[in-house]
Amino acid sequence: DIFRAIYEERLSELPIEWSDQSAACVVMASGGYPKSYPTGIPIHGLDGHGQASGVTVYHAGTKIDNGQLVTSGGRVLGVTAVGDSLQNALDHAYEAVTTISFENAHYRSDIGKRALAVK
Repeated sequence: DIFRAIYEERLSELPIEWSDQSAACVVMASGGYPKSYPTGIPIHGLDGHGQASGVTVYHAGTKIDNGQLVTSGGRVLGVTAVGDSLQNALDHAYEAVTTISFENAHYRSDIGKRALAVK
């Protein structure tokens, strides 16, 4: 609704509500990314809707192959958590990442820490 209103130049007509909470997203990437990486690697730890408990998982490089969720890109998943503080959101996102797996998955753990230091 918000993007459509922006496009149609009527954003002021929408009752937009903001949250005081913080959000953090941890990107799970394929082994070899950003260079060459394999695809078709089975992904484990997500429910039947491609989600994990307590977070929202955004799919960037995934597909269903013969009924199995598999990797299909370099940046595979964006594991996103919301919390009362940035530290809390980061903690939840990183905790959720430990429950999701695929061969040679990797993610950075320094970016959120740098954001905390800016405060």
